[in-house]
Amino acid sequence: MRPDDPLATTGPLAILFDIDGTLISTGGAGARSWHWAFDTLYAVQADIGSFSEDGMTDPDVARRTFRGTIGREPTDREMARVLAAYLERLPHEVESSAGYRVLPGAEQLLRRLCRTGYLLGIVTGALEAAAHFKLARGGLNSFFAFGGYGSDSADRGELTRRAIERAGAIVGRPIDAASVHVVGDTPKDIDAAHAVGAVAVGVASGRYSVDELRAAGADVALQSLEDPIPGIDRASDATP
Repeated sequence: MRPDDPLATTGPLAILFDIDGTLISTGGAGARSWHWAFDTLYAVQADIGSFSEDGMTDPDVARRTFRGTIGREPTDREMARVLAAYLERLPHEVESSAGYRVLPGAEQLLRRLCRTGYLLGIVTGALEAAAHFKLARGGLNSFFAFGGYGSDSADRGELTRRAIERAGAIVGRPIDAASVHVVGDTPKDIDAAHAVGAVAVGVASGRYSVDELRAAGADVALQSLEDPIPGIDRASDATP
């Protein structure tokens, strides 16, 4: 925990959530959509896992996969076509994915936080449309009034800053990043939170353990979203 101990306050004004590995698992729908896009456009077999890592933005995934499979940088129009093909396929893959699931505690926590009066937003490397495709099947879109997306910036810190600015537009004044919690399952989420001065909450629902998230600098590390988050008002737990 950082020396100023923001968790000792009455709680954050806004809470921002990553999507993949934090709120949901799509069961590989994204990877299959990228594979379909590259196969359809270029007749190549693209394995995004060979060219990307957890927490990267969709434009970065597209660019690195293009470079790795085609052997050169994409033109602007090629990038646009790849992203469009990915978005065309993603809704089908999400809806048909046998492995899709809302992760433990996610829906219950979001409902509780909304009822308590926290402003909830998304911070994700996904394109804005892709983010909402992924959330829709789990019925989670209605919890979020704003967000920062991979279509805003390739830099996770910058897209997190955009989300905080949008939260400020909703309340009608700038929001101090220290009054914001960022919840995610990767070290990139933690780095993004600290880049803007927010509180980093790591959740070990993806590939990283609680110990690994703590080592990456998480102010708080949870096993799952079923665990209480220190510093957040849970007074509405009994709300029907």
